[in-house]
Amino acid sequence: MGALAAIFDDIKIQHTLFALPFALMSAFIAAGGWPGWRLFLLILTAMFLARSAAMAFNRLADLRYDAENPRTMRRALPAGKASRAQYILFVAVCSAGFVAVCAMINRLALWLSVPALAIVFFYSFTKRFTSWSHFFLGLALALAPVGAWVAVREEISPAALAIGGAVIFWLAGLDVIYSLQDFSFDSQRALHSIPKRFGVAGALRLAAGFHAGMVGFLILAGYIASLSWLYAAGVGFAAAMLVYEHSIVRPDDLSRVNAAFFNVNGIISVALMAFAIADVLLLR
Repeated sequence: MGALAAIFDDIKIQHTLFALPFALMSAFIAAGGWPGWRLFLLILTAMFLARSAAMAFNRLADLRYDAENPRTMRRALPAGKASRAQYILFVAVCSAGFVAVCAMINRLALWLSVPALAIVFFYSFTKRFTSWSHFFLGLALALAPVGAWVAVREEISPAALAIGGAVIFWLAGLDVIYSLQDFSFDSQRALHSIPKRFGVAGALRLAAGFHAGMVGFLILAGYIASLSWLYAAGVGFAAAMLVYEHSIVRPDDLSRVNAAFFNVNGIISVALMAFAIADVLLLR
């Protein structure tokens, strides 16, 4: 149990907060209201299992780098709190559980379950060959709202893809900001990132552009799904929070990167979900 607790602590279950609200928002929009307890619980379980498998796989893939990086050397694997075999077993169990849950949802979800796992696992290797790995992380998390839509309607619609596009650009931007902490380490290793390629100031400008793209996709999603003023208010609030996020992280002051990454973006995702669900429940 000690190793399992260490793994759960290491993969930061609380960070599910980033993608889960978008999945629930997508489910409510797809259903035109409450999707029902069965689908609600299956979506939550699938999200938990997929993210757990992906994060544990990432820790396995990055073990050599985590052991060398002062920011990550206290993680469970490099610190010896859990073994590689235990992590591999954890990934296998979570992956099998995810596929089983998808089979309980519908046939399309089952067919897409293995490709979805392949995408989220592949992200772990992208820093080795591309500076644009942040977009692969965005793609991995964008599977959450698309998958929730599939769970409800057994289809992939333009609205779901628009919500997924918003998540891709949102995650790309916030991951660029978060990766500023590893600017020196990445520069000394054969690892790629936007901060390493474009510098701190250039990376922050690109992150701001990505977040503008997120707002654009959110507007598109609202238009396609025929949402109204409550959802629009949520998009406006999210845009204001993104402006605030970029105001507290500057090239000459990175001391508030963690506050921007965790606090601001947690508020953005939960608020967007709340406004979107309220719009669906109250104004349709």
